[in-house]
Amino acid sequence: MSTPLPAAFSLDALRADIARLLHEDPSEIGDEDSLIDLGLDSIRAMTLVTRWREAGAGLTFAEAAEQPTVAHWHALIRQKWQDAQTGG
Repeated sequence: MSTPLPAAFSLDALRADIARLLHEDPSEIGDEDSLIDLGLDSIRAMTLVTRWREAGAGLTFAEAAEQPTVAHWHALIRQKWQDAQTGG
């Protein structure tokens, strides 16, 4: 049995982290919204990725940059978490 994804990596938690950096209300950031269009620049994206990696997310900046949406980042983190738990 694998360990569930930590609450710090829930869709809502990721959205809240992003919203804080953008000085936005989390409810204003949709799952599929382009975070670049919302004002997320590469420095802030690297800050988020570094913070999440240090917490065990396993996400890289290059992966995050491919599709900068909350939904995509959450799916990547969830998959990497599951792979780490199963040795995959």
